[in-house]
Amino acid sequence: MVTRVSTVAFEGIEARAVDVQVQISAGNVVFMIVGLADKAVAESRERVRSALIASGLALPAKRITVNLAPADLPKEGSHYDLPIALGVMAAIGAIPADALAGFTVLGELALDGSITSVAGVLPAAMAANGHGQGLICPAACGPEAAWASGEIEVLAPRSLIQLANHFKGTQVMARPEPAIAPVDNGLPDLRDIKG
Repeated sequence: MVTRVSTVAFEGIEARAVDVQVQISAGNVVFMIVGLADKAVAESRERVRSALIASGLALPAKRITVNLAPADLPKEGSHYDLPIALGVMAAIGAIPADALAGFTVLGELALDGSITSVAGVLPAAMAANGHGQGLICPAACGPEAAWASGEIEVLAPRSLIQLANHFKGTQVMARPEPAIAPVDNGLPDLRDIKG
């Protein structure tokens, strides 16, 4: 069985749809990512493995193949971590497979299972809204994603466990409100340079 999760690849500020396909099958124990992935995407298998273990889930001793389709579109960045992890979780039955059907997903995983912020959430939210989908993104990016539309469903979990609990119905996440990130005034100013 193949589990599918929607995500995006960025070409400038345009977000193009990517289908993350996860298959767990008998064979040599290996975790492969295919589909024209760069080094950051290839490294996601280690982040995914560590995050799942930290969340109390063990990867099965089977062959795990992740295909990022379309294969001719270059995939760059760490925002593929969360869709890959959710695809694996759905494939092993940790979350309902149909729970991800109406969402576009992006986010980077820390080794402890927390979800860290990524760039490009607003274009991804706009693309998801254009396709009639909701968005799953890191908690730190939720207020940015909420700007895309007042009607888009936005889930902004802090960790894999929080998201799994939401899908199981044991914890409900509220939709984030649109907000502007505070400006850090502690940055150096070029006017202070003398000479």
